[in-house]
Amino acid sequence: MLLNISDDEFEQLVEQAIDSIPDSAIDMMQNVIFFIEDEYTPRPGEPENLEILGLYEGTALTERDSGWDAGALPDHITIFKNPTLRACETYQDVVREIRITLMHEVAHHFGIDDEKLHALGWS
Repeated sequence: MLLNISDDEFEQLVEQAIDSIPDSAIDMMQNVIFFIEDEYTPRPGEPENLEILGLYEGTALTERDSGWDAGALPDHITIFKNPTLRACETYQDVVREIRITLMHEVAHHFGIDDEKLHALGWS
């Protein structure tokens, strides 16, 4: 059964997770905006039933060159509400999963790949 958490409450939980990002990391983040969406829509070639909890779209800091910022759109970090709720059994699971997912996507902004995140326990 899907946990009953309102959009406003879920947004507050995401904001709390954002607020938990260390100041030193926030100070280094560049041109990033955060979104919440209800569902992930698989892209062509992806399984129709693919469920992901978060997504980083952009150019990692480690891949940017001196001309990168000329007209660059902000990077996007999206947290997907319903997949998160489906993956969790309790409210505390949701709080924990949002934080893990957010930190995972922020790590991608810093150029850390899934393999390294898995080794660090953030996958």
